[in-house]
Amino acid sequence: MESKCNICPRRCGADRKNSVGFCGTGADIRAARAALHFWEEPCISGSRGSGAVFFCGCNLKCVFCQNREISAGGGGTVISPLELSEIFLKLQSAGAHNINLVTPTHYAVQIKEALALLREPLTIPIVYNCGGYESAEGLKILKDDVAIYLTDMKYAESALAQRYSGAADYYETAVSALKKMLLYAGTPKYDSDGIMQSGVIVRHLVLPGCRHDSIELLHRLKAEFGTSAFRLSLMSQFTPTENLQNYPELNRRITSFEYNSVLDAALDLGFSDAYIQERSSAKPEYTPPFDLTGII
Repeated sequence: MESKCNICPRRCGADRKNSVGFCGTGADIRAARAALHFWEEPCISGSRGSGAVFFCGCNLKCVFCQNREISAGGGGTVISPLELSEIFLKLQSAGAHNINLVTPTHYAVQIKEALALLREPLTIPIVYNCGGYESAEGLKILKDDVAIYLTDMKYAESALAQRYSGAADYYETAVSALKKMLLYAGTPKYDSDGIMQSGVIVRHLVLPGCRHDSIELLHRLKAEFGTSAFRLSLMSQFTPTENLQNYPELNRRITSFEYNSVLDAALDLGFSDAYIQERSSAKPEYTPPFDLTGII
């Protein structure tokens, strides 16, 4: 790891060997859970589950984050690249359809090292599951290892991105990152059971009061990429967290009207194979316990 970390678009320049970066992490890998996960899109979780490794820290700090217990850099425990490589193999042996790297951005170098230490090869795809706020330099590190990108596209307008994620340049940055992901992974490909083997899934979480931004985002994505380059996943699972006192407009679940208006726009635009989520998915129990399962 370089003495000044610039692996993500924050380019905070932190010496993560001796301190922490904007992401809240140092040079050591911190992870909070590694287990079969059944709550991703059907082509990722399948019938046997996705081998999800939940890393601590994040370069976005979204005010509504459901994983804030670990996304701020706390929680979890330190593991070595060698230990991470063994976790990958255990998940594969448990029957996982893939290895799902959840919030891996700031650990790309360490993950690359872990993959080089594997005592036997992985025979299942690697999923890069991120918030969409990625740099070209960071994505390049794992481009030969990652088969699937499961990425967010959170906002169209910079004002919302700044208010809720402190990243006014989110849209432009995420679009540039998505172009790289599509270049590396190509159009979606599936096995005979419908499990994705390569490609890109773009997730969008509809936020309370933000349906117009969601619809604008869909229009921009179609204009930029068309409707078949990636698989769209339209999420309704927004769940208010306890820390939204300064964001009262977010302190509720979305309505059926809000979600359905965005869904109708997606279908009208031609995103006919988009994943659709029931509003019943907006439950706290869909966030797994970060209790070091599979880590220690």
